[in-house]
Amino acid sequence: MIRIRIGETERELGNVDESWINQQINRRRADGQTVCVKVTVHEDNLNMVLSTSTCGANGGGGRPPRLREKEVFDLWNQRGLNDADFTGGNLVAFLKQLKRLL
Repeated sequence: MIRIRIGETERELGNVDESWINQQINRRRADGQTVCVKVTVHEDNLNMVLSTSTCGANGGGGRPPRLREKEVFDLWNQRGLNDADFTGGNLVAFLKQLKRLL
């Protein structure tokens, strides 16, 4: 299961499309809000929550990431989701590649 939370709105990946992602992010930015995105991954041996830097401080897992976890973290970083000015396109690209990775 993969869930996406943008601000206070949360949906499962199967109920999300590119338009919804872009609307959620762009509407909040247009309203002057900081956009916090969290992606929760519960698949096979993965149990992760990834958050954009705009969500504030969050604790790490307390151990080095396993190989598959590191691959997901690396993909998150490569798609620019640790940058405060990430776009909906960054998130869409991450989600598409995440599905292939899993």
